[in-house]
Amino acid sequence: MSKNSVMAWSMVVALGGFLFGFDTAVISGAEKSIQQFWNLSVFAHGLTISIALVGTVIGSLLGSRPSDYFGRKNTLYFVAAAYLIASLGTALADNWYIFMVFRFLGGLGVGASSVTAPIYISEVSPADKRGRLVGLFQFNVVLGILISYLSNYLISQLGDTSWRLMLGVQAIPALVFLILIRFIPESPRWLILKKGQFEKALAILKVINPLNCDEELISIKNSKLDSSANRNNDNLFSGQYNRPIILAVLFAFFNQVSGINAIIYYAPRVFEMAGLGAQSSLLSTVGIGMVNFAFTFLGIYIIDKVGRRLLMIVGSFGLIASLFAVAYTFYSGHFDGFVIPFYMMIFIAFFAFSQGAVIWVFISEIFPTQVRAKGQTLGSSTHWIMAAIIAFSFPYLAEKLGGAVTFSFFGSMMVLQLIFVWRWMPETKGKSLEQIETNIVLH
Repeated sequence: MSKNSVMAWSMVVALGGFLFGFDTAVISGAEKSIQQFWNLSVFAHGLTISIALVGTVIGSLLGSRPSDYFGRKNTLYFVAAAYLIASLGTALADNWYIFMVFRFLGGLGVGASSVTAPIYISEVSPADKRGRLVGLFQFNVVLGILISYLSNYLISQLGDTSWRLMLGVQAIPALVFLILIRFIPESPRWLILKKGQFEKALAILKVINPLNCDEELISIKNSKLDSSANRNNDNLFSGQYNRPIILAVLFAFFNQVSGINAIIYYAPRVFEMAGLGAQSSLLSTVGIGMVNFAFTFLGIYIIDKVGRRLLMIVGSFGLIASLFAVAYTFYSGHFDGFVIPFYMMIFIAFFAFSQGAVIWVFISEIFPTQVRAKGQTLGSSTHWIMAAIIAFSFPYLAEKLGGAVTFSFFGSMMVLQLIFVWRWMPETKGKSLEQIETNIVLH
């Protein structure tokens, strides 16, 4: 019963990840039509694509405040409402400025979701299943990306204004998410550490872990008492959390300088650069989405068995090889049909079961509960600031510098990531959140 309950709660919250992925990738199929529909300049077009990321950065920066003050569950209500309103608004917008406002609102939902959903799942998950359950969030992100690519391809057959339906169809899963949130409980750790509601928290812990719920309650209470000895325990930048701060910021930074969001947002454009036609390019993005889905599933299936660190080491080697292969192909000019999509799929495969599967799990684990929302906010906002920079600059860099230089830069960044993982990334597999706090923060 407890296993099924926790899985059900996690799957509901992971729907925020599905909407996250759908909202992030759906614009790839609509961006050219939108540029033509409103006759946008290169600058205005870049702003149109990146405005959602600006909202995402702000949503991720502010995500810890409602999550800590109103609770994880109530914050998820806002996330669901933002997705619903944004999808309908962008589909029905009658001018570019209104369209931008609703894309920005959708970005706020993505940013808040990337903070709150992984926190919630990590705080209700048993230690031995936490990687897999938090990984459901990323699994749903890539499922959302895959469904958006497939949806874009099918809807694109309907004509010049099909982009409105591409964006509006997201309202259906957003409404389902909004309804289902009602049936999940609040995070027991938030109830203990932020509200002092021990009996209510214990009732939830009994569902999560009926055999050891009393011991877990005592462990969480002791964590609160230990941290209370330092009056700056709620201050993320007091100095005592320097190690998890550095780990989160670097992890999020490397996630984006791999070039992943440039590929997610501009995959059809990249494939057209490599000589494919428009319809072949859209169809190739479906293939990328399927590879992303399959290897994310593999990653979250084995993350609690082999650990976070080994996945990152293997993934880094694959990312380096595939990115430099793409760079060399652009440099040589020998595109030869589907060679670029093939290398891209290898890149996506290695990214999906390493960085893709690990990032939200790892960042949600390494901060103590009293600053977990703030730490997740720091990691998430770093991730989205870099995503916005990459998404905004990629069309310019690809045009001015060419594919060879651009993808060589991404490959070089992955060499640095490999060094970071090899030298400094700790393993968190199988440890309770309180044990991780002791190992990373107190030692």
